[in-house]
Amino acid sequence: MGTTFGDLLRAHRLRVKLTQEELAEGSGVSVRAISDMERGRAKGPQRRTVEALAGVLALSPAETRELLDAAKEGRVRRPVDVAPSALPPDVPDLTGREQELADLVSVAEQARTTSLVVVHGPPGAGKTTLAVRAAYRLAPRFADGCFFFNLRGMDVRPLHPSEVVHRMLLALGVADKQVPASEAERSDLYRALMRERSTLLVLDNASDEAQVRPLLATGRGSVVLVTSRQVLGGLEAGRRLGLDVLDPVAAFDLLGAIAGRARVGAEPVAAARVAKLCGHLPLALRIAGNRLASRPKWTIGHLAGQLVDERRRLSALTAGDLRVRTAFEMSYRQLSDKAAVLFRRLSLVPGADFGPDVAAVLADVDRFAAEDTLEELVDMSLLDTAEVPGRYAFHDLIRVFAGERLVDEEPAPVVGQVRERVVDWLLDTAVGAAGFFGPDARSTPVGAVRNQEDADAWLTAETANWLGALRWAGSAGRHDRVLRVATAMHWYSDQRGRGETWEEVFTAGVAAARALGSVRDEAVQLNFLTWTLAVLLRRYDDALGLHDEAWRAAVAAGDLREQGWAMHYRTVSELRSGRLEEARVDARRAQELFRRAGYALGEHISLSALGLVLHELRRYEDAVLVHRELLGRVRSGELDLAPVMAAEMSATLLLRQADSLVRLERWPEVLATADDALNRLRGAAAPPSLCGAHHLRGLALHRLGDPAAARPELVRAAELAESHHDRRLPAVLDALADVHDALGDPVAAGGVRDRAAEARSSDR
Repeated sequence: MGTTFGDLLRAHRLRVKLTQEELAEGSGVSVRAISDMERGRAKGPQRRTVEALAGVLALSPAETRELLDAAKEGRVRRPVDVAPSALPPDVPDLTGREQELADLVSVAEQARTTSLVVVHGPPGAGKTTLAVRAAYRLAPRFADGCFFFNLRGMDVRPLHPSEVVHRMLLALGVADKQVPASEAERSDLYRALMRERSTLLVLDNASDEAQVRPLLATGRGSVVLVTSRQVLGGLEAGRRLGLDVLDPVAAFDLLGAIAGRARVGAEPVAAARVAKLCGHLPLALRIAGNRLASRPKWTIGHLAGQLVDERRRLSALTAGDLRVRTAFEMSYRQLSDKAAVLFRRLSLVPGADFGPDVAAVLADVDRFAAEDTLEELVDMSLLDTAEVPGRYAFHDLIRVFAGERLVDEEPAPVVGQVRERVVDWLLDTAVGAAGFFGPDARSTPVGAVRNQEDADAWLTAETANWLGALRWAGSAGRHDRVLRVATAMHWYSDQRGRGETWEEVFTAGVAAARALGSVRDEAVQLNFLTWTLAVLLRRYDDALGLHDEAWRAAVAAGDLREQGWAMHYRTVSELRSGRLEEARVDARRAQELFRRAGYALGEHISLSALGLVLHELRRYEDAVLVHRELLGRVRSGELDLAPVMAAEMSATLLLRQADSLVRLERWPEVLATADDALNRLRGAAAPPSLCGAHHLRGLALHRLGDPAAARPELVRAAELAESHHDRRLPAVLDALADVHDALGDPVAAGGVRDRAAEARSSDR
């Protein structure tokens, strides 16, 4: 690259801090002529013009000769040893970043003044690779050149901005001896030279805003592209691109591009497994691909086997001087002490994501301090924000690295204490939150859980964490804790959560009860598990088989109440599997056992099951009468239920009554009953009941001649059924399709029926 006469003239003028007007006044050369010369729009000036300008600029004889030579020859060659702008080699197999490249091209096309783009992301996400590819593609658009600097932001001594400014001045053609001595003067000259240039400046691997800000200078249609592991939120960027890991398809493709497409295609399952164990992180995939390429006799399955063990994974992800662990260590060294402690301890979180409360327990600080530290980790790209606002998540490999740091840097007794503290907090909070549900529901706050809505939200958001804590407690022999949690979850599980979750919880409860030698608790947990298998998982034969175990344990314990529950859950299993006459007999047996035990709530529940059996036997009038009788008992306060429980139980009875009224086609009563149920559910977090109420209300409105009013009811019912995996979804969609037909919209009706068919297929 060379430097024009205009560049040299402008540099000398700015060095002595003269405006074009002041230079014109002193030299007798017009302002327009000086402007044209600096812009390169004028032919080389005559000697006397140059000497006049040199006199005002107080140039030395050597500097004047240099200016005369530039005017005569048109350029001054820059020493070949100053080449700070050379781009690193492009990587030919960049994969999965097409949209990001398109975004960068769009920024360049729209640039009028300097546009700042920040590309940020975790270590190993491929920020530099993307920036280099973009620079090669965009460089021809910038008339005055493309400049690249590695700011070494993660080094012990990052590159100082003044060093970059100095090197840029040399790259722009300023002779070394003409570079101002003071940092401020160099910055002024740098900004002045950049002002009228169109350049692409790539600042790779920035440590923070302070390193970047002095290098920002306004130019004509220029772009500054910054990459950093930090978000650099203090910079006023026109565009931010957050690089995440690759999607599974792109990760598979990248592995194939490096290791060989034929080789990867021959072992697609193993290759997908390797990509997943690499966390779909580009750096890890590149290392895995290089290892395979350098070991042609290995199978991909062999490498997958090495990566499965978390204790060896980061060591296995090494190829020559490329090491995933090293990339993470560079960011880890930048953390404050408190952030490093929290980072390490977050590896103990059982689930995939977590909130500030869990972090506060791990670090033994208050919630607000924990949240501030979590944000610091996010800014360093060692932690990511989760899909749910206010929650955080690790990249898989970074979690493994955090676990390594924990083992290496904290004593084992301390780690054990921290683990027990977070496990105890998770399990205690889970028990407390579950206490807001059921006939004996509490109203006393438990930490941040103040009411049933909070409890439901906490138990849902933290399911993976409290369930992971339960697993750890079981493996550590803390059977009393496991049993306490499993027992507390009974009423909550009645309408919340998924069957697979409750099968695991109550199976753990059975094992804990047996380990503690408590036959009664064994019966309780076996009953809970029988209910889960029959009602939530629809494994009726398994439930009936488990009933025998529950019944024997209840009899051995001499507990009439648990015998009643065992018989009731047998009734439910028989009802769900179509053994209706057996179910009718066993419902009466359960009612009698509960009566003998003096347990009014159990009598009520077994009688409600009888109502369901009568409905299935098509004795709809009898079923309506049973549920009306039960509703009267609830409303009278006879069962001594907590208000929330009473409201939800009343709603359930109303909906069962309405189901029978539907079969009797007594539509005004169906509508009134569904309305009553919705009123009782107002403010309650009971998705299955809400789904049923909106479904029945929609059916009634349609049959009463108002399909327009029915449609939003059925749409809402479908949303609830879909989001909570409710098996009523196909029936709800069928009803909605009928409404669309009635409204003269056959296209919408056809689409809904397709959804219903798909729902039926997936439910098989």
